[in-house]
Amino acid sequence: MQSDSQVRSGARPALALLLSINLFCYLDRYILASIVPAIKAAFLKGDPNANSKAGMLGFAFLVSYMLMAPIFGWMADRYSRWIIIGCSVALWSVASGATGLAATFTALLITRVFLGVGEAGYGPAAPTIISDLYPVRRRGQVLSWFFMAIPVGSALGYAFGGWINKVLNWHWAFFLVTPPGLLLALLCFFMPEPRKTSPSPAIHRPKANWSDYKGLIRIPSLVTNIFAQTALTFAIGGLSYWAPTYISEGRGQPLAQTDLIFGGISAVAGFISTLFGGWLGDKLRPRYAGSYFIVSGMGMLLGFPATIAMLYTPFPAAWIFVFLAVFFLFMNTGPSNTALANVTPPSMRATAFAMNILVIHLFGDASSPPLIGWIKDHGTWNLAFFTVSTVMLVAGIVWLVSSHALARDTEAVERLERSA
Repeated sequence: MQSDSQVRSGARPALALLLSINLFCYLDRYILASIVPAIKAAFLKGDPNANSKAGMLGFAFLVSYMLMAPIFGWMADRYSRWIIIGCSVALWSVASGATGLAATFTALLITRVFLGVGEAGYGPAAPTIISDLYPVRRRGQVLSWFFMAIPVGSALGYAFGGWINKVLNWHWAFFLVTPPGLLLALLCFFMPEPRKTSPSPAIHRPKANWSDYKGLIRIPSLVTNIFAQTALTFAIGGLSYWAPTYISEGRGQPLAQTDLIFGGISAVAGFISTLFGGWLGDKLRPRYAGSYFIVSGMGMLLGFPATIAMLYTPFPAAWIFVFLAVFFLFMNTGPSNTALANVTPPSMRATAFAMNILVIHLFGDASSPPLIGWIKDHGTWNLAFFTVSTVMLVAGIVWLVSSHALARDTEAVERLERSA
């Protein structure tokens, strides 16, 4: 078994490449959110259901992403994950460039579908490579660095998309991210697969069979973690997709300025919070074995009042509560994903991450962007965002209640690895 202090050879270059790819992954994904008003003007001008249809662009991406993830997760448990990642990054980079070429709304939808397919190959494989390369004691902090790319990459997408749309046009925002993505894809083909060089018997154990996979749903903390992440994903998916539009159209702030400020807040607050959450989860683990769920749950409970305060505070003071809401929302990212890795046997980790991707997006942010658009079309922005914030409470409560189960399930996997 991998010792408690051992970091595998090649771990840092692998982490650096995966972190860079993850940054581009979320930058590509959130460019669209920064230019929704421009997309509506180009394709949906005068349409009374423009917001609902614009939300379908996020839905199209997520449907292909979540449906393809289990297939790629199964493959990642059996074949070279670096080859899968390289092909996937190349596909989504080409799809991003094709988005800029779209001449109709239907063509735009199709390019978002292919973006989702590309990201589905990356999502299940990348965190399992990191989990193989770093021991349990360091895993929370390291995975937090990896998942830090979510708020920072998303923020870069907001800022980059808004800036390029202003100085050139929205098409160029997609064109310019294609070459760097293809370069990162190429580098993946030169990386060694950890399974081939691992001294750990647990990583080399026979591939899981169908009965092993059915056993995943009998891991209590895995099930509750996926449920809580689903509630969170519903909330954060709706908030991140519509926040710039809400602040611009609903609160009268200039769109370009909103993209830059919201992007900056997401980058700074998300970066600090993601690393802080991972550090705190690791720090508390010797004393509280369920620390990863405790940190995740407390972040959600604190994020609820911050989001409500954002709705009723005038700008520019409301930016303070935007910062706090983003900070508390991202506290869970490292701990909750570390918990998912820790309660899953190595031979099934990619499938577990893929199952998580499927469920949290199917019942989470695949539905929240169009639903929030529909609520706004038939009600108010405040009602739409109040729905989002209420779901945060659900996630927080589920994580806190499940902390004891997390301790038991983590110990069970550690015993399995010691006996392998």
